[in-house]
Amino acid sequence: MVGSLRNLFVECFGTEPALVVKLCGDGSNRAYYRLAAGELSAIGVVGVSVEENRAFIAIAKAFAECGIAAPRVLAVSGDSLSYLQNDLGDETLFASMKSSRESGSFSQKDVDMLCKVMSALPHIQYKVPACFDFSISYPYGEFDKRSVMWDLNYFKYCFLKGVGVEFNERMLEDEFERMAAMLLRENENTFLYRDFQSRNVMLHDGEPFFIDFQGARKGPIYYDVASFVGQARACYTPDVEEKMIDAYLASLSEYRSVERDEFMGKLQLFRLFRLLQNLGAYGYRGLFERKKAFVEIIPAALAQLNELLGLPAVDFPYLRALVGEMSSLPLFRREEIKELTVDVVSFSYRRGIPDDTSGNGGGFVFDCRAIHNPGRYEAYKKLNGMDKPVIDFLEKESDIASFLENAYSMVDNMVETYLKRGFTHIQVCCGCTGGQHRSVYSAEHIARHVADKFGVKVVVTHKMLNKKYVV
Repeated sequence: MVGSLRNLFVECFGTEPALVVKLCGDGSNRAYYRLAAGELSAIGVVGVSVEENRAFIAIAKAFAECGIAAPRVLAVSGDSLSYLQNDLGDETLFASMKSSRESGSFSQKDVDMLCKVMSALPHIQYKVPACFDFSISYPYGEFDKRSVMWDLNYFKYCFLKGVGVEFNERMLEDEFERMAAMLLRENENTFLYRDFQSRNVMLHDGEPFFIDFQGARKGPIYYDVASFVGQARACYTPDVEEKMIDAYLASLSEYRSVERDEFMGKLQLFRLFRLLQNLGAYGYRGLFERKKAFVEIIPAALAQLNELLGLPAVDFPYLRALVGEMSSLPLFRREEIKELTVDVVSFSYRRGIPDDTSGNGGGFVFDCRAIHNPGRYEAYKKLNGMDKPVIDFLEKESDIASFLENAYSMVDNMVETYLKRGFTHIQVCCGCTGGQHRSVYSAEHIARHVADKFGVKVVVTHKMLNKKYVV
């Protein structure tokens, strides 16, 4: 399918791509590639579902007609299994706020951007339906009882049964039926984005752009607000949540009047529902696929659920008791969650292969010396593998992309295995002659790949640059 993307690039730009690099996925079955030739760049997407691709393409067209900032589809293959879209870069809103999340204090710049995103949401919800045929939606066209029960059963079968908690299925189903009826009272048939959250907002030239909307359908306005404000991984503080909601309501007033207290009561119900759906996903990814990053977010999600289930607007006593029981399980106590650390090291073969001080001895040493060396040229001698001229040289004048593809495959397999077995350390070393160019570039890319794909702790050390940091 990469050949199809190359053909689409030639069709768009009249030249062959000099660079084709596979990008880290988002957990879906779609594969993403960056294709570039000089200053020209595009993102190629290869999907497994024609219907899903067609939904994305149609929604992207509707967004463009409504003036919504989103990827533009540049070309589509004849079989609709692959397409090109414009390149919005690599920075998501979620990634840009890493330091704020870790410090527990959001900067004014972050808050302003979050409010800007929330102010855009009503325009998406009310403008797009006039430009989009919901019969194209994938996999379902509207927010109805069937789709609600699918999500609630996702929680039941992929989380509850994965945890192994005994529960009375009849009592739980009774509350789910009542919850579904309450949720469906609010359906206005506006545009429901479905996965509206900070990971699906790209920052491009300082502006937010919206991505990953292929699962959109008709639905109520509260769902997407709940998705964004209640994103467990984002760790928003209560004051930031309030400011985001205020920004949303101010923008919503262009389309309908709303009483804030009434809105907040309904929103809490949708936050509860969205958290249950999220826990289904965390259960599947963490408890079945054994990815620790998803297990680690479960305590925060359960804490949010406990808080919501204590509110008058969400009176579900059996579910509340069940969540309280799960919150006390040893599996979800922070001290019981063993973290995997991946140490990624660049080094010079002149100084020898680094020791593994963990005592574990697990991992890889990748020899980068067969890659075309920019260090041979005077223009690059004082630079390193994190400097743009060196990056451009390696990506255009060497086969480092295919080298890294093979490295990713081996490292991925080991990380997955170590996560399943509860191991706590892997060391990945990248060496070249001077430890400055090829090894540094390779270590940087392997580190970002592992951190993005698995969410584990990655520690990067560049021996010859005397640099060390946590991704």
